[in-house]
Amino acid sequence: MAGDDIMSKPMISEDDFKLEISLERIKHVIIIMSGKGGVGKSTVATNIAAALSTMGYQTGIMDVDITGPNIPKMFGIEDGKLDVFDGKLVPVTVPPSLKIISMAFLLTSKDDAVMWRGPVKMTAIRQFIEDVSWGDLDYLIVDMPPGTGDEAISIAQLIPKADGMVIVTTPQDVALLDSRKSITFSAQSHIPIIGLIENMCGFVCPHCGKTTDIFKSGGGVKTAKDLNIRFLGSIPVEPGIVVSSDSGMPIVIDNPNSTSAKMFKKITEEIIKIVKHDR
Repeated sequence: MAGDDIMSKPMISEDDFKLEISLERIKHVIIIMSGKGGVGKSTVATNIAAALSTMGYQTGIMDVDITGPNIPKMFGIEDGKLDVFDGKLVPVTVPPSLKIISMAFLLTSKDDAVMWRGPVKMTAIRQFIEDVSWGDLDYLIVDMPPGTGDEAISIAQLIPKADGMVIVTTPQDVALLDSRKSITFSAQSHIPIIGLIENMCGFVCPHCGKTTDIFKSGGGVKTAKDLNIRFLGSIPVEPGIVVSSDSGMPIVIDNPNSTSAKMFKKITEEIIKIVKHDR
């Protein structure tokens, strides 16, 4: 009987074994998704990762937007290069406790175009997990490209036990429509949804502090209610977010007392509670 049990177990490949070993040292994996581009998904991923790091958590951020990697720019490490130690890539580090891997670190020039088909992208994403010396992480933030294409499918296959997805949208109807597709993708890939974030929900005047809903408001709350998922919060349009991102300093660090930074921190704290409760 013992022999039958052993024979009945599928053989695990060396690559799958390396993948499991890498994932074993990562406590929580959070995927940041959006149904369309231009909704500020990478800005959200950057500030959530930065907030986790400043809270004392060992944090990694994996930039899976293979053809349009922006995370290094947002942390001011565009010129960063990956070292190799003991056969593994060593992520670029940002104090106090943040490790970053991105296709941008592997390009000869920041203007180089990555023209890869799906299978090559999947191989690269797999290497970002199993061939990178992530070490022991409390949280790995996965910044996805927009939509539900090759990269999203690869992550769903490679990290099926991810804690969940955070969907980023804006108040416009077209963005909310596309966000529903991300929610459908989550259900089909059997990865739970942590919640929905509505970005660019209102413009905060830097002079008077008044908020004006230039892109409508409330759509995210309604969509979350209609689809029976959590609404994590609304991030306003604040000039400081753009300035801080372009200067390579997430606003949660650059201006922690700003309206948007406080909301990012509140959302991050809510995500921590949800993930720990669900586990």
